[in-house]
Amino acid sequence: MEAAREVRPDLFFETITAYQQSAALKAAVELDIFTAIASGGRTVQEIAEICGAAERGVRILCDAMTTLGFINKRGDIYSLTDMSSMYLDKKSISYLGGTVGFLTSEKLMEGFGKLTESARNGGTVLPDEGALAPESQMWIKFAKAMTPMMMPAAEAIADSLKFDPGQPLKVLDIAAGHGAFGITIAKKYRRAQLYALDWSNVLQITWDHAARQGVADRFHTMEGSAFEVEIGDGWDVVLLTNFLHHFDPETNIGLLKKIAAGLNPDGRVITLEYTPNQNRISPRPEALFALSMLAGTPGGDAYTFQELAQMFAAAGFGKSEHFPLKGLHQHMIVSIL
Repeated sequence: MEAAREVRPDLFFETITAYQQSAALKAAVELDIFTAIASGGRTVQEIAEICGAAERGVRILCDAMTTLGFINKRGDIYSLTDMSSMYLDKKSISYLGGTVGFLTSEKLMEGFGKLTESARNGGTVLPDEGALAPESQMWIKFAKAMTPMMMPAAEAIADSLKFDPGQPLKVLDIAAGHGAFGITIAKKYRRAQLYALDWSNVLQITWDHAARQGVADRFHTMEGSAFEVEIGDGWDVVLLTNFLHHFDPETNIGLLKKIAAGLNPDGRVITLEYTPNQNRISPRPEALFALSMLAGTPGGDAYTFQELAQMFAAAGFGKSEHFPLKGLHQHMIVSIL
């Protein structure tokens, strides 16, 4: 007789308690535990002294981070993994700890706290349409924190353009936020004029980033909603990075028609999105992103490439191409008239 197969509820318990792991990582980042280890803290006592925290709290957090794979431990000595050394040490140019403020922001967490109601409703039940509230402070946090996380994609987009380096370009960055995508293009193309469109409170941060990157003399702002601001014409490049997923297809098509009307005949629209496969269950990060849109928006989604291509076609674009970005969860779509 075939032996009964053991069925364990491990996946259930690991998933239902996953919030504890993210809370532990958040605490470790906020206490600068990774930076303390990178700067020479090896034992609980040394790390606690550097962080100004209780030894008991540091011990439990360090052991939790070791269990989760962020820290190594041999005997009583802690050290960073290669990943933590690159992304969680404040002295690293690739530091991602600053994203914690946005990724665990009150508005995002509130949306997931009401996910049952949002699923029943078919869209967020948060007031003011959740993440889409005009001039939301959440987007201030996004603009301040997310540049390091977005730089690999920004560089990939700039490299994909293949214009003559000396060619004048007119670039529109819609929902510019931190501005990394347009600024990276402006640094690569010295005759590019960059126009950043976003809420006025966010554009103050975009402007600061442009000034620090030395492109302020070619940087212009357009304040307001992308759906309401008159964008004019003559655009060589229009950037739609991490934007379309917030809205339903009909709303997106209306915006894309406006962009098409202002795009030069040989211009292009660069879209950056979490784009799952057609089955919607893979790759895992892209597929799970749809949950964020259910929790935080009335009608947004993680759109497949086929769905995005259909939106562009409905708006009058002749061709859209899909380019997964190596090592990243986001995908680039290039659309032309």
